[in-house]
Amino acid sequence: MEENIQEILLTEEQIQSRIRELGRILTEEYAGKDPVIIGVLKGVVIFYADMIRQIKVPCQMDFMWISSYEGTDSTGSMVVRRDVTADIRGRHVLILEDIFDTGNSLNFVRSHLLSKKPASLKICTLLDKPSRRSPGVTLQADYVGFTVPNAFVVGYGLDYKEHYRNLPYVGILKPEVYEH
Repeated sequence: MEENIQEILLTEEQIQSRIRELGRILTEEYAGKDPVIIGVLKGVVIFYADMIRQIKVPCQMDFMWISSYEGTDSTGSMVVRRDVTADIRGRHVLILEDIFDTGNSLNFVRSHLLSKKPASLKICTLLDKPSRRSPGVTLQADYVGFTVPNAFVVGYGLDYKEHYRNLPYVGILKPEVYEH
């Protein structure tokens, strides 16, 4: 598996350090607000587990599962495979996302959640890849772990055909692996 990694982009130590920093910021931001923290499955699971433990305020956990990828390409067509179960009307909502890439999925999730009338809605993404943003997507993340180049990244929850999610770092996948 690791032989297919061209380069380690973010080490486990870099990721954990940044998550601690984000945790301090989010703890301050959501003090006294009892937020609902929504993870967008599946890629967010590892980031979510680490991030939620760094947010030191009472909060409610929930998840959505949105599908839009086939292999390395976003299809642009969103499917809600699992919706949130929490009633978020009038609640402060924080979306945790693994990667903000084209923005199509996140735009869809944001619109979907806003239709449920939360008091506020913000986005925290581990990785931001602005070079891949779809035309017309003007959405910005409120909190960003790292800005990454336009490379196919895997690890720390990110996958290629459901593999590599369990790597403890974020690496760039060798092109020959996904260009078959």
